[in-house]
This record gives sequence, structure tokens and C-alpha cells, in this order.
Amino acid sequence: MGVFDILKRRQLAQKGMSSGKKRRTQGERAVVGSIDRSIFFRVLLYLLFIIVSSVLVFTSVNGDERLMSPISAVLINVLMASGLIALFDIQHLHRVRNGRVSLVFGSILLHLAVIYFVSIFAQGIESVMSYALLLLPFAFAPLVNSVLLGRLSGMFTTYVVTMLGSMLAPSGYAMQYMVLSLITGVAVVILTKRVRRRSSLLRAGLYAGVVVLVLGVIFELIQIPVDSMAFQELIKQSLGALGVSLLIAMIVSGILPALESVFGITTDISWLEMSDLNHRLLRRMQLEAPGTFHHSLIVASLAEAAAEEVGANATMCRVCAYFHDIGKLKKPTYFIENQGEENPHDSLTPSMSALIIIAHAKDGVDLAIKNKLNPVIIDVIREHHGDSLVYYFYHKARESRRDAEMKAGKGLENVEDLPDVDEKNFRYAGPRPRTPESGIISLADCVESASRSLTKPTPAKISALVDDIVNKRIAEGQMDDCGLTLKDLKRVRESFSKTLRSMLHSRIDYPKEEDRKNDAELRMAGRPSSLQRKIEDPLEKRKPGKHTVKQTVKVAKSVK
Repeated sequence: MGVFDILKRRQLAQKGMSSGKKRRTQGERAVVGSIDRSIFFRVLLYLLFIIVSSVLVFTSVNGDERLMSPISAVLINVLMASGLIALFDIQHLHRVRNGRVSLVFGSILLHLAVIYFVSIFAQGIESVMSYALLLLPFAFAPLVNSVLLGRLSGMFTTYVVTMLGSMLAPSGYAMQYMVLSLITGVAVVILTKRVRRRSSLLRAGLYAGVVVLVLGVIFELIQIPVDSMAFQELIKQSLGALGVSLLIAMIVSGILPALESVFGITTDISWLEMSDLNHRLLRRMQLEAPGTFHHSLIVASLAEAAAEEVGANATMCRVCAYFHDIGKLKKPTYFIENQGEENPHDSLTPSMSALIIIAHAKDGVDLAIKNKLNPVIIDVIREHHGDSLVYYFYHKARESRRDAEMKAGKGLENVEDLPDVDEKNFRYAGPRPRTPESGIISLADCVESASRSLTKPTPAKISALVDDIVNKRIAEGQMDDCGLTLKDLKRVRESFSKTLRSMLHSRIDYPKEEDRKNDAELRMAGRPSSLQRKIEDPLEKRKPGKHTVKQTVKVAKSVK
């Protein structure tokens, strides 16, 4: 059955009717989640890290003329590794996911292994021994973890590879290694604060190479040339320092998509690549649901600006907002922004209309899975309405029920035939927003939709509308799980009001050709033009008493 199931899914995927992947059941998701948060597996990962790093230290020290025995070196490594692991676990409040533990300590082990092999290689070749320290990949693990997990993880990685790597560095260069590793790692972390293009990784690698080059000159690892032979040696050493750092940056840039896929992480680089409006779903939306497409663009602008104010991921907000309403592609004309003169809800009962409206979240999830969208986008599609109530059709159903009860009281209808109005049937399935970005998009969606109902919008009207909607969502508990504080929500409200004021501003009513001819005739007659009258009208309203008298006199003279 499994083979036939795989073949069937492949055939459906070729026809564009499936993503080619089998959905996980609730039980499978629970098992994966429990493993990802299991303390037992986390302890196993920590023990594996200590054992592998100790083996590297033991084989590196054994047989080498060092100031300590292999057993002492292993003991020091175990103590340092245990302390750093405790720092990492406390730093993450003992709730770090095992996937991230694997990424952090796996990249550190790979970094230490490269140091070990370069040191062993350099010991066997005298010509390389003079600048072996310049060939070490100081930027690798800090660059990977800083880009994927943030600057805090990048700094922690820098400390670990600096302390543990000193036990594996070429003999006699432990102190120089620690300074080079620490300064280079910090420089890489600073340069990768917000990486949105792959060229930023190359820039970080280049600057890391320059740091290694400068420190190499300071520590006399690179000699200032006095003759042609020394100059050639300087070129080799400089190319080694710069080339290794650039090579590391290119390798990280190449393996970044694979690491994102394996560990379920999405960087700003990938979000920026996904923001292309030529995606096939967005192209469909432009053609089949242009109103929804325009609504999504406005929601994206609102959410991005608000996310920047509260320190959330603005690029993620923009991309998720583009796709949050793709479920409306299934029945676009049932949503008001895509309707023409006819409204299909006029021929439906309120409960049926609510069912269609609520279904767009589920339809969006199906479309997202079929088109292999990012799991974060799928979560936003599912959460952006939370478990809120479809108020319009709920109140319409209650009114219909009330009218039917009045008719039943008059004996025109049977009470038993009256439809029940259950609030659960008019609520979205949820869940409520569970991340700051999802919460911001949820609020932006409500605010943008409601702003369409404003007639002659003014800054006061816009601010009142935004405050009313946000306070209502807070009162309903829709923002309880998203991690936004009241201070953050205040900033979000201010950002929404500011963005909407710039979008809903009024324009000057330019005169038409007929008005221009009339204005010319009025100017020739010495009378004010229509544009002058429009400018003067507000002034007249500010001083109603004085101007009213003047206007009365003018009217009286004209009558005479």
C-alpha cells in the first residue's frame, strides 16, 4: 500500500493537484514535537559534543610536545565544554529546541575538526608551518550560527570555538589563535546583523580576511618584505588569509538553503527571495482576485512598517501578508473586494455565507501546501483570523431568527422550523496568532478592511478606527498568545495610523476644461475664480459672523 500511495501522490504532483508530500498526522506531529523538546535527547546531544571534542583534543595532544599530558588536556576540555553548555542552556531558559542545539554544536564540532586537520597537516610540512594559523577557518561556525540563529548564537559560538579551539591550534600559537578567533568572530557577527543578500556574506568574509591579515602583521605571523623572496612570501600569506575567509563565506552561502531546509529555519535572504510578486499564486490573484491582491499589498505595507517599530521580522511580515488570503482564490466573487454589481450572498442564508467566508483560511492552507510554501506562511494563513466571529453574518442570522420568531408569534410560521443560530458556526477554526509577526498581520488585515468604510477620512477618524479595532481584538483575547506587549501594541497602533494617513490622504480637485473657461471669464470680469472661492470658503467658515454679513449685503445688492 505504501508504494502505491507514493506512486499516486507522484502522479497527482505531476498534474499539479498535489505537493507530492504526505501530510503528517496529529500523532506524527506530536512525536516530532516531543523529540524536538525532549530533555533526554538534549542531554545526549550535549554528551556527544563533549565526547567528540575530547577525542579531538586527546589525539591532538597525544605525542605532541605540550606543557600538559593528554589526560589533563581532556579534563580541561570537559570542564570548559560543560561550563559553556550550562551557559548556553541557561541563556535559553532551558527551553531551547533540540534542532537548534544540533545546529549550534554540530557547526562548532565541524569548526573544531577543521582546525584539528589543518594543524595536523601543517605539522608535517615545514613550508606551511610558518603561516598555518592563517589558514584556519576562524569565520565558519560564527558566520553560520549568526546568519541562521541570530547574533546572540553567533557570539556564543565565537566564545566556544575560541576557548576549545585553543587546545587544537598549531603548537606554540595558542594565544595568537585565541585573539585571532575572538576578534574575527566578533567582526563577523557584527557584519551579519541583518543579512538580506548573499553578497553580504561575501562582504563579511572579505572583512574577516582583512582582520586576520592585520592581526597577522601585528603578531608577526606575516613578515614585512625586505627583498623579492620575502615579498613573494607576503603575497602567499596574504592570499591565504583572505582566500580562506572568502572561501568560507562562499561555502556558507552555498550550504545555507540546505541548512534552512534541514533545521526548519528561514533567513532574511530566503524571505527576500520569496517576496517576488511573480509567484504563480500571486499572479493568479492579480488576474482572478484583483481586489484581494490589492488588499494584500496594503496589509503587507502596514505590517512591515509596524514590525520595524516593534523589532519583529519585517521582511517575514511582508511576505506572509502577500499570501495570507490566497484561500479566496477558490471563490473570489464571494468576497466584497472582488465583487461587481451582483452580490452572490444575496441568494444565500447567513449560515451558508459564513461557512464560505470561514472556509477561505482552510482553502488557503491547502493551496499553500500544494504549492510548497514556507511553513511559517501556512501558520499565518491559519492564524490570521484566530477564532474570531464573522460579525456581519452572525448578526444577520440573529435578525433573521428574530423576524422568524415574530412571524411564529403571529402564527405565520412553526416555531420548530426556525433555524438555530449557534455562535460556534460563525467562528473561524483558529488557532489564535502565536508569533509577533502573525499578530501584526492579523491586526493589519482587520484595520485595512475597516479603513475602506471611512468616508472623508481625517487623521482623527483614522486614529479612532485603529484604536477601536486593536482594543477590540485585545478584549476578545486574540492577541494573548502572540507575544506582543501592550507597549508593542501601542507602537503598532501608531504605525498603522501613520501609514493609513499617508495612504488615505486627500488631493486637490483640479478644475476641468469648462471650469477653466469660466474662471477666465470671471477673472476678466474682476470676480474670483472657482479655485479662489474653494480656498476662501474655509476662511469664511472660520469667521461666520463677519462673512455672513458681507454675503448678505452682496445678495441684497444683487437682488436690487
